[in-house]
Amino acid sequence: MAYDEGLAERVRERLGADPGITEKRMFGGIAFLHRGNMAVGVTGDDLMVRVGPDATMQALARPGARIFDMTGRPMRGWIVVAGSAVAEDEVLAEWIDEGHAFAASLPPK
Repeated sequence: MAYDEGLAERVRERLGADPGITEKRMFGGIAFLHRGNMAVGVTGDDLMVRVGPDATMQALARPGARIFDMTGRPMRGWIVVAGSAVAEDEVLAEWIDEGHAFAASLPPK
């Protein structure tokens, strides 16, 4: 599955100042990792965000958000945000910052 290169570039620009960020192809898309922990990614036209188990319900209440479930088994602490819901830079930045903050709270891999 291809992924939205434009969305990936917008994510890359937001995270670009952090030297701890690396990129890796995953889930048929691209993932952005902070010290080895996935923070956000792009799959198809959508944004994957690692919010953590405690923030999942709050995140799901936001426009365009749904549980991350690619295999029939939902992943705890992960959500997917529809690409149309992150069309505005401010909204995208909020999601990226949330995923980045959660990944930064984890020990490096």
